[in-house]
Amino acid sequence: MTKNFDQLTPKEIVAELDKYIIGQRDAKKAVAVAVRNRIRRQKLPEEWRKEITPKNILMIGPTGVGKTEIARRLAQLSGSPFLKVEATRFTEVGYVGKNVDSMIRELVEISVNMVKQKKMKEVEEKAKQNVENRILEVLIPSKKRPSQIPFANIFGIQEPAQPVENAREVHEKREELREKLRNGELDNEEIEIEIESGNPPIGFIGIPEMEDMGMDLSQLLGNILPKHKKKRKVKISEAKRILLPIEEEKLVDMDDVIQEALKLAQNRGIIFIDEMDKIAGNGGHGPDVSRQGVQRDLLPIVEGTTITTKYGPVKTDFILFIAAGAFHVSKPTELIPELQGRFPIRVELEPLNMKDFVRILTEPENALTKQYQALLYTEGVRLDFTEDGIEEIATVAYNLNQKLENIGARRLYTVMEKVLEEVMFEAPETDEKITVDREFVKGKLKGIVEDENLSSYIL
Repeated sequence: MTKNFDQLTPKEIVAELDKYIIGQRDAKKAVAVAVRNRIRRQKLPEEWRKEITPKNILMIGPTGVGKTEIARRLAQLSGSPFLKVEATRFTEVGYVGKNVDSMIRELVEISVNMVKQKKMKEVEEKAKQNVENRILEVLIPSKKRPSQIPFANIFGIQEPAQPVENAREVHEKREELREKLRNGELDNEEIEIEIESGNPPIGFIGIPEMEDMGMDLSQLLGNILPKHKKKRKVKISEAKRILLPIEEEKLVDMDDVIQEALKLAQNRGIIFIDEMDKIAGNGGHGPDVSRQGVQRDLLPIVEGTTITTKYGPVKTDFILFIAAGAFHVSKPTELIPELQGRFPIRVELEPLNMKDFVRILTEPENALTKQYQALLYTEGVRLDFTEDGIEEIATVAYNLNQKLENIGARRLYTVMEKVLEEVMFEAPETDEKITVDREFVKGKLKGIVEDENLSSYIL
């Protein structure tokens, strides 16, 4: 993708999603328009921007047809913080469910980590230099005699007759080693490094609000608690790996990270609420009051409210909510009217047929057949799928979905794993080239598919 995501039209967003997800054009169009409208909103004057809220989406369709994948891929494409939760999770504690606010705190945590990783990448080169300096300080300390300089002779540095006392001479000796360090010539040498380890978290036991906010006493006490330092003997290659993230973190301003992350979560966050049908009407499990209680807890968050997090207050007004459910037993109309009104865009996803299964196995950039080919290629084994072999895998998966519970495309994973189980086990001692045709597939699945009781457990 050459264009910046914010420059993509809805059609181009759908085209990007088509690379990974087969079919479901209506759902793709709905999410593409919803995300594009967020970008359009950012270009409006402030007085209009605050009036336009995201149009949340309700996806209706059986399991395994691509609901979660559409939302997840959309978030990846747009660089948005993304969180998936199950609505049933909020029914675990009492009649009003687990603290529904926790989903916003989790989204903010994801956003902080995203921004932090981005900032750390920006300072990577500077951090690498700092790592080099730390390692060189161990190899050639600033104010020690040559006899005390570890590894000096190993690296071909001749000990001068006089002590190395001044900074210029120390600098010269270090520069002699720097190139070797950068080229990896010293990677196998062992050094002792000092690492600062954080204090273990001290939780607020019995105070649910604090636990839900992810706060602990060690965070609140900040620098009052002493930092523990420990020394480790490691190879220089390992020291580089350990010290790089430590040095990157030192260069990142966490106040800037938090402010940017809060803005990102509030304006571009996506929360995918699955199993929405389980808390609607009489179709779910548990007392009606429990399910309605969860809906009423969700309502203010979806409508727009302010949630307190350990990073600061977060407004939910412009977070995009995508709800999903099979709605086999209950119906979307059985949700409380206020919540229904907060999901104005409804899209129904189609069940997958056998042709869809064939396409899923071959067309996406991350198609299952391509994944297994790449895995086995690492062992020098070439895996070829014939057209009739792919059709047979698709047929078996589709028929099993009809006979057993319909789990959509997820059935392809179980069938493929069984077909290639022996090949994966035998590699790399197996043949260099393996052809998966119809007979190969039938041979691997014959006994299981014919025994309905066995297939219900294994496939």
